[in-house]
Amino acid sequence: MSSEEQIKKDEYYMGRALAMAEEAFEKGEVPVGAVIVCRDRIISRAHNLTEALTDVTAHAEMQAITMSANELGGKYLQDCTLYVTVEPCIMCAGALGWSQIKRIVYGCSDDKRGFSLHAPKALHPKTVVTKGVREEECKALMQRFF
Repeated sequence: MSSEEQIKKDEYYMGRALAMAEEAFEKGEVPVGAVIVCRDRIISRAHNLTEALTDVTAHAEMQAITMSANELGGKYLQDCTLYVTVEPCIMCAGALGWSQIKRIVYGCSDDKRGFSLHAPKALHPKTVVTKGVREEECKALMQRFF
């Protein structure tokens, strides 16, 4: 696949994650959305549920990891890509590391809680990270919320 095709694909799937983030926003949740794609098929869609579940661990990524493992019938996501609107936090990065996810694509950075600053080695060593996909849209949604 050419890099141009990959960019288009990344932008498309980030659009799906943004739709989930918008849904979270409408429900009064911190507007983070995530989708996990396996072999060009979305296998999970999620957004933050920390308010609805009164659970600090109910981040979009954690919800998506659980749904994907259930869909695939196993705990490893080695053939999968996570698209998430905001850089994963340390907790989510740790879970993503344990899942052995192949690739993570995120929209905007999180300078306060993002893994790249606080826990850059939390991911699996083979995980590839792409950042800044549809960054301005992701950032604008967070700014609208806060």
